[in-house]
Amino acid sequence: MLRRLLAARLGSRDDAEDALQDLWLKLDQVQAPIAQPAAFLYRMAANHATDRRIAAARRVARDGAWLAAQSPPPAIADPESAMAAADDRRALERAIAAMPERMATALRMFRLEERPQRAVAEHLGISVSGVEKLLARAYRKIHDSLSEPDASGETKGGSNDG
Repeated sequence: MLRRLLAARLGSRDDAEDALQDLWLKLDQVQAPIAQPAAFLYRMAANHATDRRIAAARRVARDGAWLAAQSPPPAIADPESAMAAADDRRALERAIAAMPERMATALRMFRLEERPQRAVAEHLGISVSGVEKLLARAYRKIHDSLSEPDASGETKGGSNDG
């Protein structure tokens, strides 16, 4: 019954299985006696499904923003493009170097080392939500840094679109 409820709420049998496993682990930690176990279990499952859907939506939005900010690979590598890419890389490295240490660490671990947010959270001693907020602020700092014009009037990201 719970699996069907979770599958209906999450839209996938695999996600429902994962959520059911998470629920089992959470339920194992409950110490207090429960007056209405069935109602408690269904409410717990519904809340967990909602939390997972919200987290998935945030993840899609964050990853979509990251991908949208990436420039497409050039069809043919020419010297000018290579120099522009090197300039972009240096501007990105300067933007990361200007970040607070925890923010830069979270960004490096998640994007460069491709570690899961939970591992980043454990390493930094914060919640996964805290990691998401750090990453969002890091992306904003990178975007703002690359959008600022330099002394020549060009944006630091290599193009002056605006």
